[in-house]
Amino acid sequence: MTDALPQAGTVTGGSLAGLRVIDLTRVLGGPYCTMVLSDHGAEVIKIEPPQGDETRAWGPPFHEGDASYYLGVNRNKKSLALDLSKQAGRDVLLRLLEDADVLVENYKPGSMEKWGIGYDMLSQRFPRLIHCRVSGFGGEGPLGGMPGYDAVIQGMVGLMSINGTPDTGAVRMATPLVDLGTGLYSAVAILMALYERERSGQGQYLDMTLHDCGMALLHPHAANHFLSGKRPAATGNPHPNLAPYSKFQTRTCEIFIACGNDPAWRKLCAFLDLKEAAADPRFATNAGRLTNRAALEAILEERLASEDGHDVTQRMLKAGLPAGPVLGIDEAVSSPHAAARNMVAEIGWFRALNTPIKMSRTPGGARAVPPRFNEHGNEVLTAAGYTEDEIAALRESGVLVETPRN
Repeated sequence: MTDALPQAGTVTGGSLAGLRVIDLTRVLGGPYCTMVLSDHGAEVIKIEPPQGDETRAWGPPFHEGDASYYLGVNRNKKSLALDLSKQAGRDVLLRLLEDADVLVENYKPGSMEKWGIGYDMLSQRFPRLIHCRVSGFGGEGPLGGMPGYDAVIQGMVGLMSINGTPDTGAVRMATPLVDLGTGLYSAVAILMALYERERSGQGQYLDMTLHDCGMALLHPHAANHFLSGKRPAATGNPHPNLAPYSKFQTRTCEIFIACGNDPAWRKLCAFLDLKEAAADPRFATNAGRLTNRAALEAILEERLASEDGHDVTQRMLKAGLPAGPVLGIDEAVSSPHAAARNMVAEIGWFRALNTPIKMSRTPGGARAVPPRFNEHGNEVLTAAGYTEDEIAALRESGVLVETPRN
């Protein structure tokens, strides 16, 4: 085993090498899922609608017409643009599914069924196929079939209500946590289904929704509510169950200190030479520190105000105390540790966050830049057995789309 991490663009194979994924998703949740799979060797064929994945236009910034939003979650994939509203387009899809392991799509529930290619039909024709649908609310229930977007779901499942401060009220989380979480849960579900298929020989349908995945991210607030019966409220930076666990201003920057237990509190007091606070019975236990949080934080703010935040947090970490500077994105991605962990992929002009999944024998990561619209159309169809004349006919009929339609 080695400590060396693979560099972007040099990764070969991967733990999912040989896995074939047909990707009918767009925007974020589905594409993030398939990017995770592609990072680790899966062949992902991204089939875009005639107008293209709408995130190609979600900019600026742009690179040759494609927005950063699209570029950030579509590396390693092959792009084919098909008009699935045409029967000939659906016929191409069915041909591609003949040797596919996984289909991931995020059409509104009922759309695939209306086209005659829903799971019931697909499972009969391709019994080993794993069909993962990502939708807002699923097909059943009072909201079944309704559209869902990250921020809307953040509000509906309670995530927004616990973000912000008592003064701001509910605040949207700046990162699209519901979409990203749904993508990750979907990747986990697909891998579970693949593992189960090894025993049963059968594929299955995975019903993944933004609603369910967003709600699954409510810990510890839901757990607190179930036990206390109280409605959790936004607390800002402080943790609802721990103290001190918050942000503090130093002379040079803001820092965050995470004190997870009573021994850590005593160690923090010793490190900062806070003898009176260490002996104060109000702060002896975590429950006491939560009750007296305002007084506790005032002591820490006064003590830390003269410190160099970067220096003091480095010394705290070396002493075994979890703490760190509050960095901007530009600072975080250019940090020495991010470089050491190979967390920024670079392939020519392309820079992106790299995979956080580090594997010793089958490393993954960015191998190829995100595809242009229909960049691999001819290649994918040729590999599926289409002749040049057949491809030309698909192009002429508008089934194979070479430039995005407005």
